[in-house]
Amino acid sequence: MNYGFVIDARKCIGCHACTVACKSENEVPLGVNRTWVKYVEKGSFPNTRRHFSVMRCNHCEEAPCVEICPVEALHKREDGIVDFDSRRCIGCKACGQACPYGVPFIDPETGTSAKCSYCAHRKEVGMQPACVVICPQQAIVSGDLDDPSSAIARLVATEKTTVRRPEKGTKPNVFYINGDGASLEPLQAPPAQAYHWSSQARGVGHFAKYNLDDGHSHHGAPAVQPPHRVRGAATTARRVYDAPSKGSVWGWEVPAYVWAKAVSSGAFLTLFLFMALLGITLPDGLQWGIWGASLLFLALTGGLLVKDLDRPDRFASVMLRPQFGSWLVRGGLTITGYGAMLALWGAGKFLGLPAVETAALWGGAAFALATAVYTAFLFGSAKGRDFWQSPLLSLHMLVNSMIAGGSAVAVIGMATGAGGEVSGALRMLLAGSFTLHLLIMAADLYGKHPSASSERAAEIIRHGGLKQQFWGGSVVAGNLLPLAAATLSSDPAVLALAALLGLAGVFFTEKVWVMAPQSVPLS
Repeated sequence: MNYGFVIDARKCIGCHACTVACKSENEVPLGVNRTWVKYVEKGSFPNTRRHFSVMRCNHCEEAPCVEICPVEALHKREDGIVDFDSRRCIGCKACGQACPYGVPFIDPETGTSAKCSYCAHRKEVGMQPACVVICPQQAIVSGDLDDPSSAIARLVATEKTTVRRPEKGTKPNVFYINGDGASLEPLQAPPAQAYHWSSQARGVGHFAKYNLDDGHSHHGAPAVQPPHRVRGAATTARRVYDAPSKGSVWGWEVPAYVWAKAVSSGAFLTLFLFMALLGITLPDGLQWGIWGASLLFLALTGGLLVKDLDRPDRFASVMLRPQFGSWLVRGGLTITGYGAMLALWGAGKFLGLPAVETAALWGGAAFALATAVYTAFLFGSAKGRDFWQSPLLSLHMLVNSMIAGGSAVAVIGMATGAGGEVSGALRMLLAGSFTLHLLIMAADLYGKHPSASSERAAEIIRHGGLKQQFWGGSVVAGNLLPLAAATLSSDPAVLALAALLGLAGVFFTEKVWVMAPQSVPLS
């Protein structure tokens, strides 16, 4: 049994009866939608045509939202329905990043994720989904795709159908008859600054914080981007009605958490590099300072992670009811192990137990390395954001951690009066890291991109709403100036200034890397 939908665009009249029925049946709050109708117009007056496309969860056979959910709030049933349990959801919004179709949203009343559930409560008593029952044109057909005698199976077998974004490999179970390409591919008819009927000064409910009037969210990321068309797209296609934009659902807390994690893991990796690999003896004051900074910023990492949740009261579910395939869970376990190693190293040093201290140094370095790079795998599992699929993302995260950690050690070293050997090694570490970081960013932004969405995200960073933060905050102030300072001067004060600029640069880099892909429409 494998339930799905067929949307027959030959019959749809854009009446929104399905949207209203869905809202009524499932008590969907104002400002958010499980099912909605998108309008796209083509041509020039008087030769124009309006296309209607019903948008909703695709109940994918290989659902990335299920894979990324840390607490199994999203799950695939035996009948093929991708359902969700709001009692488990922690509001991490990862499902919204993993979905290539921009479907999941945060319910403004419960703070939990929601989407089309195929009206599973109706199916279980032998009834059709509410949208199917209400459609006056019978443009929405539901049923078992595995049953060759069913109406939906016959339609899929005999009509030419298409699905949204088949290249993502999710195997969606929503099929469109006579589906319009510009309606199903968001970049062919990108969002305009406003629509005739759906224009809003601000979002509604959960999205009230997104200012759609000036094109920017409260996080500083562009909520609505200027039109951008993919090569070969119809030049006259324009979106004239759609659901309100979700904006950047991962706000400033996420780049701040990545930054704090980079400082913590990078500082301990620098301690390990100097003492275990290079044989540089660090003063006790500097060692304790690095240990304290690593603990402090690791605690800040956890605090920011919890703050970003829409249901922070359920954070413990990540550890108590984990879905081990999710990189959110794996990351939580990694951070926990790293914290344990930090505590063990501190205990070994305080109690004068060299064997324990050495073992914790090596173990802590392994966990610090994992802590530095696991976010790349988390972002990589967010299949909806093509820019995060870069093979260089792991190296990007590691180098940023070395910049942040090395910069923190430089500041602590100046405060504790570290010697010239330590300062010289730090200058070399930072100079090499800044150089490598610039090369990685250049490759990610100017190299060949696998999709139009990835190319668009890079364009937003280079020339769009984030260009000032990128070029000014990340490239010039965060990399070029500290690189010059670390290379040309041996003055500890200049090195400390370069370190502070480097710390700021890491934050700006992570901010634009997190925000830009979220500015590319998915539906």
